[in-house]
Amino acid sequence: MSLWPPFRCRWKLAPRYSRRASPQQPQQDFEALLAECLRNGCLFEDTSFPATLSSIGSGSLLQKLPPRLQWKRPPELHSNPQFYFAKAKRLDLCQGIVGDCWFLAALQALALHQDILSRVVPLNQSFTEKYAGIFRFWFWHYGNWVPVVIDDRLPVNEAGQLVFVSSTYKNLFWGALLEKAYAKLSGSYEDLQSGQVSEALVDFTGGVTMTINLAEAHGNLWDILIKATYNRTLIGCQTHSGEKILENGLVEGHAYTLTGIRKVTCKHRPEYLVKLRNPWGKVEWKGDWSDSSSKWELLSPKEKILLLRKDNDGEFWMTLQHFKTHFVLLVICKLTPGLLSQEAAQKWTYTMREGRWEKRSTAGGQRQLLQDTFWKNPQFLLSVWRPEEGRRSLRPCSVLVSLLQKPRHRCRKRKPLLTIGFYLYRMNKYHDDQRRLPPEFFQRNTPLSQPDRFLKEKEVSQELCLEPGTYLIVPCILEAHQKSEFVLRVFSRKHIFYEIGSNSGVVFSKEIEDQNERQNEFFTKFFEKYPEINAVQLQYLLNQMTWS
Repeated sequence: MSLWPPFRCRWKLAPRYSRRASPQQPQQDFEALLAECLRNGCLFEDTSFPATLSSIGSGSLLQKLPPRLQWKRPPELHSNPQFYFAKAKRLDLCQGIVGDCWFLAALQALALHQDILSRVVPLNQSFTEKYAGIFRFWFWHYGNWVPVVIDDRLPVNEAGQLVFVSSTYKNLFWGALLEKAYAKLSGSYEDLQSGQVSEALVDFTGGVTMTINLAEAHGNLWDILIKATYNRTLIGCQTHSGEKILENGLVEGHAYTLTGIRKVTCKHRPEYLVKLRNPWGKVEWKGDWSDSSSKWELLSPKEKILLLRKDNDGEFWMTLQHFKTHFVLLVICKLTPGLLSQEAAQKWTYTMREGRWEKRSTAGGQRQLLQDTFWKNPQFLLSVWRPEEGRRSLRPCSVLVSLLQKPRHRCRKRKPLLTIGFYLYRMNKYHDDQRRLPPEFFQRNTPLSQPDRFLKEKEVSQELCLEPGTYLIVPCILEAHQKSEFVLRVFSRKHIFYEIGSNSGVVFSKEIEDQNERQNEFFTKFFEKYPEINAVQLQYLLNQMTWS
């Protein structure tokens, strides 16, 4: 039964300015709107993402809608609606009619870590205390955690069943409301059609994703999964392209969540198993180690009881070899940049810089355009240090570089992603900090690292093993003269990272002498006192140095 009388207020609240608001509705202040609704005894109606077809979309998704679509709030759908309760199964969500398995696979990976989930989904929200039909969720949006405010009107069919994401617990609504918030952030529900698991993982965590092509995976895949599983990473995967359900139970062109791994002994031989989850909440693998497989009889009763759950819930086991055969991509989202590094897990320094590619200016394209425009791309200097191990240490450092392209339209599907990548050069020669490196530098020098292939994805990342020293990072689009904005992130133990030549001319490069003893001592003492530095400290640091 609803907590509100039938004469609910339909007054549309005026938006309020907030210092922390969503990209799609920068004037919505959650606290002010909630207080005003409670004071006036009305339920919030979000005019920026209304309960109309415009919020669903304008294309093919409309054809899938039930004939009598309605919008209802959870108290109208269940007598005891719950936002979230910890006793629910950790994976309780089922996909609806929108093709957003990539979003749901990422969400189910998120649900394995409640402390991370609570950052995105404030779990103190409810349909009882201070209920006013307004909810708030948080997403990492290109460097900042931003709130997205929605009302709780959800699309349902004539029988009152949710059209999009639902829960196996019919009175649980956190998943459906989170999907609505993500649809608002993306432009509409239809803008959630098709995507990469990596895209949603970044939006949920602010982490760095690494995509592994399983056809090219080396023999250390199991070691990678062990590190990923035990280092609090979120893992998704994707099957080969297509649109049908195969006889083996797998769905073509579909995203899954990797929820666990296990090494078992079968006939005195080790068997490596991975546990996967289908976002549909049903349709499972039918091969070896599936719920009905005879392979389970080869295990000890204790191990069988521990691992086997015969539920049609979309979760199943399969061998690592079958996983490599039937899946094409493995996506690992690193919450900390220690995964796959040989270094022990220690504190990393994190730096983020924003930039842009401008037509006929800084959009220089890939390196094949070396003679023409490549040198015009944005240029970033990276100095990698190991002060805590002695100023003369030359031991290689683990450095993680991430390039994110920003959306070019508020609606996610209106303008497709560009094909991006970045190059890394070792700086044996140097120049004035404020001047862009000239074409001659790129003609004389070969990149230390370059993209194996440019990717048409939201994020491109690479983990590098670099000796202490100075490097140049050149982010670029595959084709020149395409306009876009980007975020470049660097994780390492110690580094300085900044853009050069953004508003200045070109000078020829000149030799830089090795850092003298005084400079090394200065850097060491400075980093001991300030492990992380801001722009003012960076300017002070550069003023103390003599580059010659």
